[in-house]
Amino acid sequence: MQEHPRTARVAVVMGVSGSGKTTIGRVLARRLGWLFQEGDALHPSENVAKMSAGHPLDDEDRAPWLAIAARIDEWRARGEAGVIPCSALKRSYRDVIIGDRPDVRLVYLAGSRELIAERLAARRRHFMPASLLDSQFAALEPPMPEECAIAVSVDAPVAGSVARIAASLVPAGTIPGDGRLTG
Repeated sequence: MQEHPRTARVAVVMGVSGSGKTTIGRVLARRLGWLFQEGDALHPSENVAKMSAGHPLDDEDRAPWLAIAARIDEWRARGEAGVIPCSALKRSYRDVIIGDRPDVRLVYLAGSRELIAERLAARRRHFMPASLLDSQFAALEPPMPEECAIAVSVDAPVAGSVARIAASLVPAGTIPGDGRLTG
C-alpha cells in the first residue's frame, strides 16, 4: 500500500468525461490557494480532433498526454502545490501520472452513467461528445484500495465535495482563507 504524507502537494482529479473534474478541480485549487492546470489543455491537437470527431482515444493516443506527470514534477521541483483534472481512467495511466510520488493524491469522482449522461447532454462548447461516454465507462478502471484515492460521488453538491477533498489533502486548520467556498 502506498503511503501518503499528511499533506499532499498535488491532487489529480479523475473520472469519466462529464463527472465534474474541471469544476471540482478549479474550486478545490481556489479553496487551497494551489495552482490549477486543466489536463485537457495538455492533449495534443490530434487527440482533440479525434475526440471531436466522435472517436475514442486508445493507449497510443494517450501516451503524449501522459506528460501530465512532467507538469506535476515541475510543480514538485519548485515546491508548488497544484490541482490537475484528467480522466486517468486506467490504472496504467495513473501509474505514470502518480507513480511513486507520495505527495500526489488521487481524487476519484464516481457517478452513474445515467447522471453523467444527463450532464453531458446539457454541456456546451466542449470537444468531447456525449457519444463517447460509453467508451469512457468501458475504459474506466476504478481506483483500487492501494491507490489511496479520495472518492467522492458526483451527485453531491460541489461545495461539500470540495470541503471533504480539501480536508483529506491538508491538515485541519491549514486551509488558507476564511473557509468559504466560491465558484
